[in-house]
Amino acid sequence: MKQLMTMLLGILLIVAVLFGFRHQLESSLGLTEGNTIVFYNWGDYIDPELLTQFEEETGYSVIYETFDSNEAMMTKIEQGGTRYDVAVPSEYMIEQMIEADLLQEIDHSLLPNLENINPRFLDLEFDSNNRFSIPYFWGTLGIIYNTNYVDESEVQQWNDLWNPKFRNNIMIYDGAREVLGVGLQSLGYSLNETDSTRLREATNKMKTLMPNILALVADEMKMHLGNEEAMIGVTFSGEASMAIWENPELAYVLPEEGSNLWFDNIVIPHNAQNVEGAHALIDFLLRPEVAAKNADYVGYSTPNEAAMALMDPEVISDEAFYPSEDALDKLEVYRGLGQEKLIEYNDLFLEVKIEPRD
Repeated sequence: MKQLMTMLLGILLIVAVLFGFRHQLESSLGLTEGNTIVFYNWGDYIDPELLTQFEEETGYSVIYETFDSNEAMMTKIEQGGTRYDVAVPSEYMIEQMIEADLLQEIDHSLLPNLENINPRFLDLEFDSNNRFSIPYFWGTLGIIYNTNYVDESEVQQWNDLWNPKFRNNIMIYDGAREVLGVGLQSLGYSLNETDSTRLREATNKMKTLMPNILALVADEMKMHLGNEEAMIGVTFSGEASMAIWENPELAYVLPEEGSNLWFDNIVIPHNAQNVEGAHALIDFLLRPEVAAKNADYVGYSTPNEAAMALMDPEVISDEAFYPSEDALDKLEVYRGLGQEKLIEYNDLFLEVKIEPRD
């Protein structure tokens, strides 16, 4: 019995020491003082100078962490091991996070700069009245091509990607919804298709594209295309914009069949500890001059109408990145399809990825 008591006391002592160490570490980082904001965002998705400016203006300290997929982001927030005060999911994931009760309602009275957002980007179907999210950036998925090797007329449709000329010369974004979406829309189906027969049809068609696929990549595509390592890429408009900035021989087009119109919005996770700081950061990012600087750095389209008045007219008049109303009508927003369909999409995507390319 005495040995048992000694062992228990030893365990309690170790726990106390570890707790004290954790508290000391958090205090050194400002995590227990209410002046730290933990920001969970996509990689390279904010101008770092703006975070420094925000810290200098407000006295808050920002810890910036990144994720590479909506699913990874949601899983980490759902597990709750790390608390985040601000995150930036995409529209379909916001829908799922609302259903899972993973988000706090946003107090619009603390966001006077919300008035700068173009009304067409507010009160969308995935978050009515913007109760849980505030617009950050938006854009499209399209085709970027090197004009030295590809004529504009050769890449007007998704189906043009199957041209034998492009064998081993296409890079495509490494994502289940994106890859299967190309197949679905090339067949005239919805990006939010749930019929298993049609999903199988799209999968089989994408398998036939694999001889033309050089690689499935993520954000690094802009570097590869800028270096002319492939003729064509299927990627997001912001990535295309940055690639074109580095290599003016590149151009971006939206396929005639339509494509994905996406929105990334700012949210406050359910376990946020600095809700006041989160609202302060969101409102800061809504300021016209801040949003304009951020858009110039990131390369994606801003929903901030007041910011657009401060930006280069040549940029905001480019319909490849700020599409006309007619073009927008042909684009489709991803919807949350539920866990069962998400698994099906991922399984079919894996089939495409492992398909032999020769």
